[in-house]
Amino acid sequence: METCGMTRPDEHGPEGLAADLPYLARRRLLVTGLAMGGMALSLWAARGRAQTATGTSADGSTCVALPAETPGPFPADGTNVREGQMVNILTEAGVIREDIRTSIGGLLPVAEGVPVRLEMTLQDIRRACAPLAGHAVYLWQCDAAGVYSIYGAADRNYLRGVAISDASGRVRFTTVLPGCYPGRWPHLHFEVFTSAEAAVNGRQALLTSQFAFPEAPCAATYAADPRYAASVEPFEGVSLRRDGIFRGSSEAELAAQVLAMTGSPGAGYRASAVVGLLA
Repeated sequence: METCGMTRPDEHGPEGLAADLPYLARRRLLVTGLAMGGMALSLWAARGRAQTATGTSADGSTCVALPAETPGPFPADGTNVREGQMVNILTEAGVIREDIRTSIGGLLPVAEGVPVRLEMTLQDIRRACAPLAGHAVYLWQCDAAGVYSIYGAADRNYLRGVAISDASGRVRFTTVLPGCYPGRWPHLHFEVFTSAEAAVNGRQALLTSQFAFPEAPCAATYAADPRYAASVEPFEGVSLRRDGIFRGSSEAELAAQVLAMTGSPGAGYRASAVVGLLA
């Protein structure tokens, strides 16, 4: 059975973490420090490091460089071929938008689920956590049923969109709380680009990473809202620290990778996060 634009993660082959692992392994290889000709090239995004890159702002608060993470198998950013498809939604008219619950390009389906108003703040670790204005963020995630749009179906491309950071480094999205599928903690994917003009292909991204949703709102929503019925069992079988992606983060990185959220299943949620970049 195919649902919401792709094969369900638990049907027609192992999706979830199993599908993410080849991408994660390749990304870890790229960001691991290499020694060449006596000169060490060290990238802070390398997983498993004892150190975490941080910056300190004028008010004494700390910002943390987020680690690079796998884009997974469903980025739709022109970087992968899946089931014979090379898809790049970044070149579609209308992809720059705040509300990503609707489809674009003449497609009609709208993502159902508990609304989430998300604010992400981009900060430059190297410049005392200074805000990064004019950068583009591409966000994508699964829907309430735990599936991603586009792949395997051509009638929807919702829950994908680009926003441009303002003078305070903030980008805003209106989305839905994602479902949970086997092998992965509830999460969203994102890529950061230097500008809207640069956001034409995932290979141009300054950072590709993921945010995790906190446990309490996920548990409450999955229990209360029948649209998330398929998420109850997978959610009971995973934890944030056992998730194959987030478990590689340091304590400081993991704290920065979990969204801060307020709200309820009935009223919807507000979420926020800081994206620390070694710009």
